[in-house]
Amino acid sequence: MDVKIEESWKRVLAGEFESEYFAKLAAFVRSAYRSGVVYPPGRCIFEAFNRTPFNRVKVVILGQDPYHNPRQAHGLCFSVPQGVMLPPSLVNIYRELEDEYGEPFMNRSGDLSHWADQGVLLLNATLTVSGGANMAGSHQGRGWERFTDAVIRELAAGRENIVYMLWGSYAQHKAAFVDRERNLVLSAPHPSPLSAHRGFFGCGHFRKCNEYLAACGLAPVEW
Repeated sequence: MDVKIEESWKRVLAGEFESEYFAKLAAFVRSAYRSGVVYPPGRCIFEAFNRTPFNRVKVVILGQDPYHNPRQAHGLCFSVPQGVMLPPSLVNIYRELEDEYGEPFMNRSGDLSHWADQGVLLLNATLTVSGGANMAGSHQGRGWERFTDAVIRELAAGRENIVYMLWGSYAQHKAAFVDRERNLVLSAPHPSPLSAHRGFFGCGHFRKCNEYLAACGLAPVEW
């Protein structure tokens, strides 16, 4: 199957794209876009991969599925396009950044594309979702999770010195097999307002990430 995705990822994931499960997934996704509102826009489904090629990944942040309200989702987990109000979890991410760096983040755009361009893979476990109230998770169980598991497996097998920032039990379970001897795995509760106070605030992940990258001779992320 000829999937429109950045070339290094196309090579690494070639086996997934030729598999039976991915053919069924692609058929489901095409039908969903034809029959209703789906987020993100079709051109942005693989935005995380297109902005962060395989050999440039130095940080992985895992989300669950895209935002399901209008104008929010654009293919990068936790991120929203320029001019869109910050969602609650992103507000808490910026609050943690302010605490760690003593700089204002709340007046910034919620567009995290500049993170992705520096090597931060902003990966949702499920890459599409139906739009509307109460539609979160509506495309789960269709094959996306198997696909994104393969993404993490390929990174774990073919790369090292990557920082995995795993927020919440879902992300921690999904990347449980990452070799902690060859990478840095940072775990904390999810930044959602329901759980951020249980240990996301004060986790220090952003500074710890950059300290590790610098120790590995890699450029820190300009958050």
